[in-house]
Amino acid sequence: MKLKYVYLFLALLGICWTWYFNIQFYLTEENTSILNYIAQTKTTFPARSFSADLMVVVFTFFAWYIPEARKLKMKYWWIFIPLTFLVAIAFAFPLFLYFRELKLEKQNE
Repeated sequence: MKLKYVYLFLALLGICWTWYFNIQFYLTEENTSILNYIAQTKTTFPARSFSADLMVVVFTFFAWYIPEARKLKMKYWWIFIPLTFLVAIAFAFPLFLYFRELKLEKQNE
């Protein structure tokens, strides 16, 4: 199996798994504002640890992917920035890797 399909599978898993919990939040909370959502990520030390860990991953992703996308001359590379925050890093990062593999395949033809 080609690596690009692993990345595509991981992107689909990332959107389904994270949004399952997001939907649960919206179905069970009275206050579904983004401020309440963010406030709940800071309710315990493990939640804060996970949030800090995830933010380092996000910044590392941006530090690597933006120069990489420019180097490969990928179109619409900037779309992964809002996808990271509007959907999930678990979706945006493997999706970027999928499109990166497509671009590398085209360059190697």
